[in-house]
Amino acid sequence: MADDDKRDRPEDTDTTPWAEMAGGPTVVNFAAEKAKRTDRNARKSRFFSAAELDGREVPVRDWLVPGMIPSGTVTLLSGDGGTGKSLLALQLAVACALGRPWIGRQVAGGTALYVSAEDDEAELHRRLAGILQAGGADFLDLDQLSLRSLAGEDALLTALDARTGHQRITDLFRELDAFLTDLRPALVVLDTLADLFPGNENDRAQARQFIGLLRGIAIRHSCAVVLLAHPSLSGIQSGTGMSGSTGWHNSVRSRLYLHRVIQGDEEPNPDARVLQTMKANYGPTGEEISLTWRDGVFSVDPTESGLDRLARRSKATRKFMELLRLLRQQGRDVNSRSGPNYAPSVFAAHPDSEGITKAAFREAMEILFAQNTIRNVQITRDRKPTTVLQEAE
Repeated sequence: MADDDKRDRPEDTDTTPWAEMAGGPTVVNFAAEKAKRTDRNARKSRFFSAAELDGREVPVRDWLVPGMIPSGTVTLLSGDGGTGKSLLALQLAVACALGRPWIGRQVAGGTALYVSAEDDEAELHRRLAGILQAGGADFLDLDQLSLRSLAGEDALLTALDARTGHQRITDLFRELDAFLTDLRPALVVLDTLADLFPGNENDRAQARQFIGLLRGIAIRHSCAVVLLAHPSLSGIQSGTGMSGSTGWHNSVRSRLYLHRVIQGDEEPNPDARVLQTMKANYGPTGEEISLTWRDGVFSVDPTESGLDRLARRSKATRKFMELLRLLRQQGRDVNSRSGPNYAPSVFAAHPDSEGITKAAFREAMEILFAQNTIRNVQITRDRKPTTVLQEAE
């Protein structure tokens, strides 16, 4: 290369023609820009020896709702359309702001933010009025609760690169992150996934990346993030409340499912709901809270005591085994996964179900698996291998 060419080649500065057209030469310091990019992309994590933990006090796990909603991570609250998950989540935000219990559970008090992409301000106003009336409080007591309605707006928190499948945060995400820095919240509720997430809910990698970005918010601001979602059709049919890919279930540390009480093909009490803990990395799973909608809010059903719950579970496990043996005698197969032969669905629709719901049969099935009373067995049916549920020998 000639010396003149070397002198003309930009190293750390450059005068761009488009800059001149815009009103004069602009000098770009490439070395400085590269340093900025490197700084932005630097990871905060590091490798360290476990021996460094010697002598340090073991950190106490922080909870928003003990055993149900941990702080510093993401909880997924799913529910069929119209079940009232938005109302239940708004009740949680109010309980946090007031430092009061929520559906009979203690809540760590603090500031809260409720972001809704579905309900406008008028609807939030109406729902809050009902919650406050039921709790004997007024709007002046809610100075610790902030609201944001994104109804009718572009509510996406990330943008998807169709070529790479990667997501980048949007200006709305940055605005939310900056607001939380000043708010210092204990709780952030995001309603709902379908409005906030731009990708394919059945794509595991996209699901994990989105939850990872939300978990970054939870970690940076030391708060609990509760993300509301609609379950998929298969999640409704199976009673698991799963939403799209298993990536959602696997990525969050806690998952709650609010569902109706169905007996066979009927709904005896349209105001009855069950909030079930489907996943809890840091607490017990399988807990059910019976709720009833009355006077604009959900409240704990006072009719069921601890002994009643134990009796109900015992009845469900007994009936599960009775129906499993009956159907096997009839040459009818059921399974523990999904589809038309999903055992809890088949048993709940059976004439001899004694009114036991699909959710109760599902809980009974998990109990029986844990007790090694039932097992999955692979058999050949119509020359095809299939897995069926049978009584353990």
